[in-house]
Amino acid sequence: CWGDDGVFNIEGGCYAKCIGLKPTSEPEIYRAIRFGTVLENVVVDAASRAVDYSSSAITENTRASYPIEYIDNAQVPCVGPHPKNIILLTCDAFGVLPPVSKLNVEQTMYHFISGYTSKVAGTEVGVSEPEATFSACYGAAFLMWHPYKYAAMLAEKMAQHGTQAWLVNTGWSGGKYGVGQRMSLKVTRAIVDAIHSGELAGAPCVASPYFGLQVPTSCPGVSPDVLLPEHSWKDGPEFDRTLQSLAGRFIQNFSKYSCGTQYVGADMAERIVQGGPSLKQ
Repeated sequence: CWGDDGVFNIEGGCYAKCIGLKPTSEPEIYRAIRFGTVLENVVVDAASRAVDYSSSAITENTRASYPIEYIDNAQVPCVGPHPKNIILLTCDAFGVLPPVSKLNVEQTMYHFISGYTSKVAGTEVGVSEPEATFSACYGAAFLMWHPYKYAAMLAEKMAQHGTQAWLVNTGWSGGKYGVGQRMSLKVTRAIVDAIHSGELAGAPCVASPYFGLQVPTSCPGVSPDVLLPEHSWKDGPEFDRTLQSLAGRFIQNFSKYSCGTQYVGADMAERIVQGGPSLKQ
């Protein structure tokens, strides 16, 4: 939450995926699983009580819930000053969004309202191919006002405190789910570290097709081919078709918010729409 005095966390814990969990790849999460942690959908040996984190026999959507104190170096109480950076998270299973994009205010409002992520096989019954899913402001079921209202409030806070927003994608690279690979935690951490250090703010950027996102071309610890997803696909035309298709899904989803003008005014509503993708190149 972002209030008059800064930011604070109201959750008090973490709800982490643990499929394929290893102490070498995700040591903080692995160490956080101890007495008091609740595990969901995992396979446990009946005799030894050892957990097989590699198993997806029940579902790939295995989870661990634990208190914030179980994470090394957690700040408790979870309060902080006004942020210099905001990170919007997405998980693009189509493998076409870059791992990090620098957003202007209009794009921030648009992507905040969109709340895009993906469903993949194994996470829900009946899902066998990647599916785009959208949840307004990342919590549509809990909104009391029109999403435009919350986006306008966010933009006001950003302007007041000089905050920069980023879209960080933890999904797939080199192809869609089933073809490419999941973005490594090492890559995501390097990106987040570069955001916090300020290094990424000065990196050169190029505009992504259709979405017009500013994509950094260099980041310490991250290959340029990963930063620019079109470079990691073997089939360039298929990448373009997939990216254009995803842009179309964004536009179709956003059409249901067309009544938002009455909540924020015509000028702000136009700014929000300008932050979205275009099918014209």
